[in-house]
This record gives sequence, C-alpha cells and structure tokens, in this order.
Amino acid sequence: MFKFLKSVVQEMKEVTWPTAKQNRHDTGVVITSSVLFAIYLGALDWAFSALTQVVM
Repeated sequence: MFKFLKSVVQEMKEVTWPTAKQNRHDTGVVITSSVLFAIYLGALDWAFSALTQVVM
C-alpha cells in the first residue's frame, strides 16, 4: 500500500499542470462550443418539428 502511494506522489510531481490562463481559455472554448452545439441542435429540432407538422 505504501509503495503504491509513494509511486502516486512521484507521478503527481511529474504532471505538468495547466496555468490559470490556459484553464480560462479552455473553459471558454468548452462553454462556447456547448452553446453553439445547443443552438444547432435546437434549430434542427425546430426544423424537424415544423416539417412533421406540415406533413401530418
């Protein structure tokens, strides 16, 4: 068990953590992508709903 924890600590020291600026940028990209994807899917849903109303 202690060998495992020691190896975990050693590996965590080798991790390259992102900076605060990188985190803000990446978070912005994720939020923007999510909003655009939601708008796209909402538009498709609206179009297919309108199409089914016309057909039926």
